[in-house]
Amino acid sequence: MNKGCLIGAGAFLLIASIGLGIYFYNQQQKAPENFETEKPVVTDIIKKTVATGSVKPRLEVQIKPQVSGVVEELYVEAGEMVKKGQPIARIKLIPSEVNINSAQSNVELARLRLQDAQRELQRQRDLNKKNLDIESARVNYENAKREEERQRGLLEDGIISQQEYNRFKVDLDLRKAEFENTQVIAGNNLRQLETGLDIAKQEYQAAINNLQLLREGAARSSKQVANIVTSTIDGMVLDVPVEEGTSVIERNNFNEGTSIAVVADMNSLIFEGKVDEADVGKLREGMPLELTVGAIESAKFDATLEFISPQGVDEEGTVKFEVRAAIKPTKEVFLRAGYSANADIILDRRKDVVAIKERDIIFEKDKTYIEVQTGDRQFQKKPVKLGLSDGILIEVLEGVDTTTQVRVIKESAS
Repeated sequence: MNKGCLIGAGAFLLIASIGLGIYFYNQQQKAPENFETEKPVVTDIIKKTVATGSVKPRLEVQIKPQVSGVVEELYVEAGEMVKKGQPIARIKLIPSEVNINSAQSNVELARLRLQDAQRELQRQRDLNKKNLDIESARVNYENAKREEERQRGLLEDGIISQQEYNRFKVDLDLRKAEFENTQVIAGNNLRQLETGLDIAKQEYQAAINNLQLLREGAARSSKQVANIVTSTIDGMVLDVPVEEGTSVIERNNFNEGTSIAVVADMNSLIFEGKVDEADVGKLREGMPLELTVGAIESAKFDATLEFISPQGVDEEGTVKFEVRAAIKPTKEVFLRAGYSANADIILDRRKDVVAIKERDIIFEKDKTYIEVQTGDRQFQKKPVKLGLSDGILIEVLEGVDTTTQVRVIKESAS
């Protein structure tokens, strides 16, 4: 009984083993290799590099006051459009007593100098009118003339010699030259005094204007009001960094002054960014750019590369070069200053070309191949000539067309 059971169990195990072997063999034969194919496509291939940066106005001006004081009133807010010469703010002047006293002293001194100049000019005019400044020279000249005539008569009568007459003739010439020079000097003196009077008037008016500027912020003789800050360009107010009551400092040779507002021409925008040193050698001025603004993902903007920095800057171990591009104006979307943006700089472009996935290329030595389907689960290696690649698609110049079934080469699972 036990022997029969053992023989039966052994036979069962043998038959089961043979059956399992046959089953797994058949399953292995039936499971075909899973091949995928794709046809080449006709598309545009663009090779590009990316620059990161921001949108900026080409012309941006900081408006600063001509006088120091306190902001009394602001006339604009950020976002408003302004014209050149339009008031931005009014500054309340707070002059020191020392400056006021000094300006008043200068006015008084200038007034005294003006009075002296007026008196001296009047005295000279009186002298010229009465010929007092040239009278002495005129009398000497008339006397010399009469004496010369008398001596010439004596010479003609043979009473005196020619040599003695010549002495009186020379004296007449000297007196005549002295008289003429005196007339010229008198005229010059009058003109100099007139000029001096004009200068004294200007100094007096300047002293008055300076005092008035210190007190009121404006001079009566000037159309411009110094304590009114105006825009220097047409544009949009980007920022007003001060508030009413803020103390401000005037712009001068020793101080940049306090910015009252920032005004920019938003009709002329540029992109400023940086590219890696590996790509800068491929760039040239005039290349087209395609901008993607982070805040406006649905829109793209055209630009033209206009500047490439000749010097790179080391940033965290990588050398970057600054680039600048002119953004093509658009009325559909309003671009704000300071938007972060990425610029796709188009290095090369191919339109309507036959292309396949770069992953399906087989590289052997210096040649490139693909596998094309020739039958059911049958493929043949075929050489191809390649062109431009964008990193995903690659242009095929020779070897395939849009009817070719190209085997998809999948990456091996790690």
